[in-house]
Order: sequence, then structure tokens, then C-alpha cells
Amino acid sequence: MTSCATRRTVLLATGAAALAAGCGSDGGNGGDGGGGSRGGTSSEAAGRELIPTADVPVGGGTVLPDEKIVVTQPREGDFKAFSAICTHQNCVVADVADGTVNCACHGSRFRITDGSVERGPATRPLPEKPIAVEGNSIRRA
Repeated sequence: MTSCATRRTVLLATGAAALAAGCGSDGGNGGDGGGGSRGGTSSEAAGRELIPTADVPVGGGTVLPDEKIVVTQPREGDFKAFSAICTHQNCVVADVADGTVNCACHGSRFRITDGSVERGPATRPLPEKPIAVEGNSIRRA
């Protein structure tokens, strides 16, 4: 005997799949929203200026939410860049203070020196992003 799916069954299954796909998690893609082979946008173009060096405080950093990057300066002249997407639930991090990049969604904190987790619930570091310092400008590498 064969069974036919009712319209309600198909709609319920489709809705459940869509909900599951939309939920964030602490696994999978590294939390940077990247995906690598999907192709970049113009905001991801190499060589594009991200921020002047003067706008990144020593011992702190600056979140660039439109770029989904956080640029830090742990020591004078030592600039680092990381994904601004928290690896816990994919929220954009809120700020940089007291030597950590801070996510307001669930309280995760990441070290400005290497993006490693200082306090969870995140268990994975922020992925590093390539940058180049040219004169007074920080650019995508």
C-alpha cells in the first residue's frame, strides 16, 4: 500500500527544515558567515581601506560591523583583525574593552592578541582576517 503526503505534512516538513536551517549553533562554519567559495562582495575586496590606524586604540580595538571585522592593536603598531561574528551564535560582537572583544548576546569574550576565547559560552576563537598596514591606513590584504 502506498501513502501520499498531504499538503499539511509537506508544509510542516518544509517549515521545520527552514527553521532548523535558520538557527545558529556553536559548530560548523567557524562563525564568520564566510563560506569561502560563494564569492566575495565588493566590501571584501583586497586592498580596500578598512580604517585609519589612528582610529584603533592601543590596547583596544574597533568593531566595523558593516565589514564584519574587528581590528585590534594589542601593542603600539601591532594591528590584528578578526571576524566580528561571534563563534557561539553568530552575533556581531559589540565592542572592545579591557583587552577583549566582547559579544553582548551571551557574554563571550575573545582576546585582542589572537582572538582566542577568554570567556564562553563560545568555545572557538574568532577567525583571523588578513590585513595590511600601509602608512596610516589599515587595508584588507
